[in-house]
Amino acid sequence: MNNRFKFLTILFAFITLSALIVHLFELGVKINLSKEDYHSVQNIYREWAWLGVFEIGSILLTAILTFKERENKKIFPYLMISFVCFLVSIIFFFLFTFPVNGATSNWTQMPQGWDILRRKWEYSHAINATLYLTGFGFLIGAVLSKRQVE
Repeated sequence: MNNRFKFLTILFAFITLSALIVHLFELGVKINLSKEDYHSVQNIYREWAWLGVFEIGSILLTAILTFKERENKKIFPYLMISFVCFLVSIIFFFLFTFPVNGATSNWTQMPQGWDILRRKWEYSHAINATLYLTGFGFLIGAVLSKRQVE
């Protein structure tokens, strides 16, 4: 697989991971904010939906890379683990995070039970970050492996 394609795959995955890591690092502070403070802080995410382009892109690019390297028994398992981590992350997003976004109108409203929704939103992002970090590590390991067959 050509190096430009590998670079693009890593870049898309890195941009996605960066956003998810931010959520993970914020968790300790944001989980205990008051209703008013939490509502204010959540406004910083208004344009973050565009990051979905990179998340979908990284999943598709990793899938293509995994498919193209399916005969390479040394790195294929690493690429497959990476792909599965990325895929499970977005499935998890749509099962847990996305419904909260809908219930809160992307945090423009604070409905009854907002604190339960906050926990669901924050912890689902933490799980996604962990999945993406794991997948990214396996992706980097596969791409940088000296055992690749060109």
